[in-house]
Amino acid sequence: MSEPDIDPGTQTEPVPPAGEEIHMPGPSILPILLAVGITLSLIGVTISITLVVIGLAITVPVIFLWVRSTVRDVAELPPTHHHH
Repeated sequence: MSEPDIDPGTQTEPVPPAGEEIHMPGPSILPILLAVGITLSLIGVTISITLVVIGLAITVPVIFLWVRSTVRDVAELPPTHHHH
């Protein structure tokens, strides 16, 4: 019998051990607010500059809040979860 053909390019990284905790972010309204802000801005481009301003006034702070929240979440992970 011949050996089965194994493509060396299909080998993947080792599977994490069973029971290793997977980090999932908590619930947040930020994605919905970001979608609303961007939508208002895009609609405002065709309708009114006022909508663009309102959309950007929502979008920019939400982006900063979401980034800050993500950085905080990542910093709280155990050192074994930080991949470089």
